[in-house]
Formats: sequence, C-alpha cells, structure tokens
Amino acid sequence: PKGVTYNQHNSMRPSTTSVGCHKLLLPPAGVTVTRTFACSVVCLKKTNVFDGGAPTGGDTEEDDAIDDHEVEELFQEVQFPAAAAVGQQKVFIVQPDVKWSRRKQQQTTAELMMDEAVALVHTLDHWRVVEKVAVSTKTPEKKRIFGKGNFQLLSEKIRQTSGVTVVLVNVDRLSAASQVRLLWGVRVLDRYSLVLHIFRTNARTREAKLQISLAEIPLLRSRLKNEFADMDQQGSGARYIGGSGETLWEVQQRLLKEREMKIRSALEKLKRKRKLLRSRRQRCHFPVVSVLGYTNCGKTTLIKALTGDAVLQPKDQLFATLDVTVHAGQLPSHMTVLYVDTIGFLSQLPHQLIDSFSATLEDIKHSDLLIHVRDVSHPETENQKMNVLNVLKNLEVPDRLMSSIIEVHNKTDLIQDYQCTDSSALPVSALWGRGLETLKTAVEAEVVNLAKSRWLNIPVDLSTPQLSWLYREGAVQDVQVNADAGTAVVKVLISEAAYGRYRKLFG
Repeated sequence: PKGVTYNQHNSMRPSTTSVGCHKLLLPPAGVTVTRTFACSVVCLKKTNVFDGGAPTGGDTEEDDAIDDHEVEELFQEVQFPAAAAVGQQKVFIVQPDVKWSRRKQQQTTAELMMDEAVALVHTLDHWRVVEKVAVSTKTPEKKRIFGKGNFQLLSEKIRQTSGVTVVLVNVDRLSAASQVRLLWGVRVLDRYSLVLHIFRTNARTREAKLQISLAEIPLLRSRLKNEFADMDQQGSGARYIGGSGETLWEVQQRLLKEREMKIRSALEKLKRKRKLLRSRRQRCHFPVVSVLGYTNCGKTTLIKALTGDAVLQPKDQLFATLDVTVHAGQLPSHMTVLYVDTIGFLSQLPHQLIDSFSATLEDIKHSDLLIHVRDVSHPETENQKMNVLNVLKNLEVPDRLMSSIIEVHNKTDLIQDYQCTDSSALPVSALWGRGLETLKTAVEAEVVNLAKSRWLNIPVDLSTPQLSWLYREGAVQDVQVNADAGTAVVKVLISEAAYGRYRKLFG
C-alpha cells in the first residue's frame, strides 16, 4: 500500500502475531511502515511493533472459560466514534425536522426529539449542549440528509459556535455516505453511537460489556468502509499485501469477522449460564415478574418500593440500568415473587442494538408475568408505550405474556389531580409509595391464576416436617396450633402441582 517500502521481494508472505485477542498481519522482515492506517479493527500505530521483522508471539490455544481479562480485551481494544471523546465535550445538536414524509406520518415532533437528545447528552459526565438547532429536511434517511442551502447555513452556524467538539445529528443511524459528507472538522455522532457510548460508560458486568462490544460491530464496519473508500481515492486501498492473495480490505474484514465470532461465542457461554440460573429459579417455584418500560420511567424505583431492597439505588438518568438484576418481594398472601429489573427501551434505535442485547432481554420471554411501567408525566408517554410494545413484538414475546401485561402509570405525583382514563391501568407513585398495595394485589391475582394455585386449610402433624415443607413450597398465611394434640391447621396458598407432591409425600 501507499507509504510502505519493501526492502525484500514483494512475494514474501507476511507473518502473524497475536495482540490481545486478535491476530495482526505483520509485514515480512525489512518492511518499513511509514503510514498509520486509521482502520478501527486493527489499530496499527506509528510504533516499533513492526521493527525487527520477526513476530513477537504466536497463536495460542483458547480457553473455553471466559474470564474477566478476555472480556476486558474485547470491551476495550476497539474504540468506536464517541469513545475517543474524553474530558469536557461541547455538543452541537442538529435535529432533522421532517416536514413531509411519503413513508409514514411522524408520531412525534422535532421539539420533543430534541429534548430527548439533550437528555441523552446530559447523561454523560462533562458533556454539555452548547447549541441546538432544528433543520428542515424531506429525506432524513438519504445520503444527503439536508438540502444544499440548509447544509451551508448549518455549517456556518457550527463554525460560528465557539468550542464545539461534537456534533450530534439526531437520527438513528447515519449512513457511511452521510458521514463522509458531514465534514465539519469535529466528531459527528448519531443516536446509535451516542447511546452506545452511554452504555459503555454504565456497563459493569461481563455480559453488558460483551453485548456492547457486539453492538459496536456495525459502527466499525461503517468506519472501515469510509476509510477504505478514502484510501481507494488515493490509489492505495486495493493493494495486495505481499503474496498472500488478500487485499488490506479483505484482511480487515476478516479480522472484524473473527472479533464478532469471538464475542458471540463468549455471549453464548454466558447465555447458557443465564439459562441455568433461570432453571434454578424455576425449581424453587418462585414466580418471576419482569418489570420493563421506556428508559427512565421509574422501573428500579418501583422495584425498590415493592421489595424494600436497599441494594437498589435508582437514578434520574437515562439507561441507569444495563444489567438484569433479580430482587425478591412478598405479596399480601406472603407469597414470594422475584422482580426482574430490565434495561430501558428507547425510540429510533436500529434492530442491531436490540439484537445485541437479546441475551439480557431473553429473561423477559421466560417470565411468568410482565409489568409495563409508564412515565405518565412525560409528554410522549403514548409514543413511548407503542415503542415498548413494538420491541416486545420484535422479541417474539409469547402471547400468554402479552395478554396478561399489567400496565402501571408511574410518576402520578408529578401531575396535579391525576385521573387515570384507562380502567385496566394502575396509577402509582413509586417514589411516594402510592398505589403499591393495589399493584401487589393485582400481581398476586395474576400469579395465582397462572400457577393454578388455591387456598387450602391443611391439617399437619407438628412432629413431622409437613409444616416446614408447606412454608418452603407454598405461601403460608396462618397457622392455628393445637398444642395438646401436637397438630395444627395451616392456611396456605399452594399450586396444584405442589399439593400433589405434598399428598404423595405425607398421604
């Protein structure tokens, strides 16, 4: 390629070495690399990596176990567009304002989308919005998002705004061609790359880090396409490397594919572990209730109010929860249920992001009951509801779960004299604990119905393990003890299956 000087025959086959979890292509001995390739997959730097000619390592046997070190390599090795933006960032937000669309009627407004973009930016520490502007467009999904006149006005506005370091074009994904055309001398992000950066900032567990790394793959492919298009214009993008028969483009594509396969393999192992944990919960016969909703609707606050779990620390922040957590709570009958806190949803994000988090969202499909939390104080609460339901549909959540969803109207304390117009919805204030007993009763009614449970008065002999067995397998509400006879009558909510096991054990 351009800038590479061969001191030996070009027909020599390059060698390979391992850096992190990837194999990098090394030039043969004597090759001097003077150009730094900006390719996202293999970060070739102006260092002495290639000096000396000989590989510094070899292929190693991969361990089946995925440890923290491997996860960190996959999570940190490749930087996507927002990752390099460290420290204080001054953001200029550009909101395409669609005045007319032949494809569909818009379900929101530019102003509300702008507000959400501002909230996304302010989620990040040291990021602040210095200017925001809505620009009319008829083709937000085309290569040319804005017309020539509007683009010139927008470019002038960006240049006149002091200190801009990032431009956020508030569309779900910018095409590779769009990114090339939007050249303002600063970093340009779309919602996809911004949300991924927020995810990356909040990720704590191995699973979240791997899923984020997988979601970055489409961005890396897009950058690769841009960079090699630029190299082709310089006459250097289609060169063969030595005599390997592979162009530099093909090498980078192969390495990116290998990275993707490694991430998917690691996720599959964690997916099997999650399946094992689900099977253990099922053996304990605890009903599982998944709490879901649009981001920042108050899911974590509600679960904390229902369970009293001090570990939960809700935040008034978008995407504060990325990892599935499970918390035990008791219903009025003393039945124990497990509430699953899930990642929040967001509008206008590509399917790749949802697909990447399918391992986490799969817990939703294996629940006994779903609670859909809505922030009724938000001006777009109806659109947010439709967005959540569409995601559930794309996840192919079973009809039995979709038909029994309990809809909760949260943050009613922010609306003066709130009147719920939907008779099937339950108004609550998770922050102030209002309406929680009604919600628990509704959850209990659904769980009892799904588990085919019933209330029974069962006589037990206190000298046997009958009472402890009923406490373990059912929801004991009352025990009337006859001390003289050494017996008791136990009022218990128990499933038909558990009662069948009880009779088999104790007659």
